Amino acid sequence: MEKRPISADSHVTEPPHCYIDHIESRFRERAPRLEHLEGKGDVFIVDGFEDQPVPMGLVAAAGKDPKDITIGGVRFEELHRGGWDPEYRLQDQDRDGLAAEFLYATVGMLVCSHPDLDYRKACLEAYNRWLQEYCSYAPNRLFGLGQAAIKSPQDGIKELIKIKEMGFKGVMMAGAPGESDYDDPIYDRLWQTAVELDLPLSIHTLTSGGREFRVRGPKINGWHGIIRACQDIIGMLIYSGVFERHPDLRVVSVEADAGWAPHFMYRMDHTYQRHRYWMKIDEMQRLPSDYFRENIYLTFQDDSIAFRVTDLCNVRRLMWANDFPHSDSCWPDSQNLLAEHTRGLSERDRNLIVHDNVVELYKVNID
Repeated sequence: MEKRPISADSHVTEPPHCYIDHIESRFRERAPRLEHLEGKGDVFIVDGFEDQPVPMGLVAAAGKDPKDITIGGVRFEELHRGGWDPEYRLQDQDRDGLAAEFLYATVGMLVCSHPDLDYRKACLEAYNRWLQEYCSYAPNRLFGLGQAAIKSPQDGIKELIKIKEMGFKGVMMAGAPGESDYDDPIYDRLWQTAVELDLPLSIHTLTSGGREFRVRGPKINGWHGIIRACQDIIGMLIYSGVFERHPDLRVVSVEADAGWAPHFMYRMDHTYQRHRYWMKIDEMQRLPSDYFRENIYLTFQDDSIAFRVTDLCNVRRLMWANDFPHSDSCWPDSQNLLAEHTRGLSERDRNLIVHDNVVELYKVNID
């Protein structure tokens, strides 16, 4: 690689004290906590979601042989220490040949869909305080994405301002807000605030609750739902005219792959041109695909198709990631994977996808 890759989507593993130590006092007894469950090993329990414990076996399975990946039976101390210890994290980056990572939550993904909006906000604020400390160890290599609960448009604006003040480079949005939905014009001021603060907004997989796992047939079929949830939000924002009203708004679809994007854009254009009249949506100045190509960024890890369709996308909106330390991660073999997947690409396009696009989006200096 001419330039060292940057992971546009990696994760922390929240330590046992993350929420308990940083949450406001009235929620401390309900704070997400690590517990050991017989037959399941160590899991994170979120109050109200006791039937959905976060399994440590999956959230830190990077580097494991697929045959050895399991949901349960794993102790926290067995996990990659870099998930919560920044000193070790830099060693993990070096082993994978990375220059830097942009870091998202793990337990916080489940918290994003909590129906108790005050609790959701308190947990995410606690996480942001912990993440700020974590990233301060190496501010030129560890870049955090602050989490926002979005109880309401007004509350969301305050969260974005606070996240910017804390030094974070972007925002990990709850997949569904507490009031109405993101296509409602009441959120226009929120979008404008994001533009004014120069904060890209990220929609990460597994943050939209039960919408993502409506499984028919074998359980494995539900895995595809995590992609569809991001597609739903992208379509909602485009068709409702959010980007027409806010052309400088930047939204990142995180960990939902990118090889599907050309057909998705075609299908959006076809639907708009053929069916918009009886479906009663407002006419837009440009085609849906134009807004997709300009305003939507896509992160992906092991998606060789994404590198083959760059001429059908906007190559300046594609951003590679290693997803460390999750089970989908290509760590510690990212260099070999990229050498194979980028074969045939120009040096310019390779640099854009693995390095330059991230630097441009978040306006950071990374060698």
